[in-house]
Amino acid sequence: MSELTVKNTEARKRLLSLFDEGTFTELDAFAKSANGEIEVVAGYGSVNGVYVYAFSQDVTVDGGAISVAQCAKIKKIYELAKKTGSAVVGIYDSNGMKLKEGFEALNAYGEILKASTSVSGVVLQISVIAGSCLGTSALMANMADVVIAAKDADFYVTAPSDVTAEDSFKQGTVDILADDVDSAIASAKELVSVLPSNNLVVAPMFDFEEKFSDVADASTSATDIINAVADDNSVVEIKAGYAENVVTAFAQMGGSTVGFVAFDGNAVCPNCAYKAEAFIKLCDAFNISIVTFVNAKGLNSEKENQMLVAATKLTSAYASATCPKISIVTGKAIGAAYIALAGRGSNADLVFAWDTAVVSPLETESAVAFLYNDRLAAGESRAELEKEYESEIASPFTAAACGAIDDIFVPAETRTKLLNALSFLESKRETTIPRKHSVK
Repeated sequence: MSELTVKNTEARKRLLSLFDEGTFTELDAFAKSANGEIEVVAGYGSVNGVYVYAFSQDVTVDGGAISVAQCAKIKKIYELAKKTGSAVVGIYDSNGMKLKEGFEALNAYGEILKASTSVSGVVLQISVIAGSCLGTSALMANMADVVIAAKDADFYVTAPSDVTAEDSFKQGTVDILADDVDSAIASAKELVSVLPSNNLVVAPMFDFEEKFSDVADASTSATDIINAVADDNSVVEIKAGYAENVVTAFAQMGGSTVGFVAFDGNAVCPNCAYKAEAFIKLCDAFNISIVTFVNAKGLNSEKENQMLVAATKLTSAYASATCPKISIVTGKAIGAAYIALAGRGSNADLVFAWDTAVVSPLETESAVAFLYNDRLAAGESRAELEKEYESEIASPFTAAACGAIDDIFVPAETRTKLLNALSFLESKRETTIPRKHSVK
């Protein structure tokens, strides 16, 4: 066999399925490790017309064991991505580190982690867990902006473990769970197409057909609201299996990519706050506009300390994000939930509300008990007093009267209002105080 002939392994096939036909160029195809072939295939090409660097671990070569040579090959991918601003897709399938190389391999691992960290929030990083991804490999894969896993993959940091990819999906470690490797790679291709390659470019634009927003009212689910206002067939949900009281998703509006955060009417729980915080940071890193649909009955009181930490992180993420931000109160915005998600403390550029919304420092029942105690004692109807409170004190019109809400409209106007607002905010520039990073 000629030395120019390269084996068409499963790892190489996966890269060929990722890249547009005829665009894949392999790097270091003839490089050798101490024991022969290197356990990874790497190179560059285009994905739906977008230039991308990628590597795919080759489990058929020494179990895909991570060696010094493999780390050097992957590190080169990151160095090139840093120079060109192209996204990096890593396909993981390895049984672990090459133990014979000992500390040399550990140091090489550290070089990859450092390389990945150096471009975090600078170039888009996507991990595809195709098979085994254990120990430090799991840490390396989890450094990416989005983690996609096949259902039968193994993804855990401490071996041995009974944790499945589905378990990780439900715990929020895996962002997208695919039925198989082909579906996982297809999801990676979709994300590369809709997200910016780096933090200095805008997301790709798509053709779209205008539609009438048929959002009904506050009883409409968070998912349905997003689907109603977004361009048809454009929604890609992130962390769908985790903290289901909030929906985080990318979608197009008017052909442009937007990040949606939609709360479903329950109190904000710690996991919901962590999920929303991570998504907000991802959007902000790549200057993707954030639209938040607020429908939250305050903060969950069952895990006080955990809730305090999570709410602090969520509030900080919203307040410090400099990308365009629009909040729409679609249901209830109560107490701290209003302040963190839609109040001026959230640093939202525009705050809207549906005409049926409720904005209040306390839940209606508690507010009525506090404000109208004498009238309740006199025998007035609690139900009538609650209606009075929501129509007079907790009304969005009351909040708008003091400048807390910028516009009020009926649900069916949501898409039109958002498209206009997003268009005006496209040129937003916000200068922040020089600092390394926030503490919380």
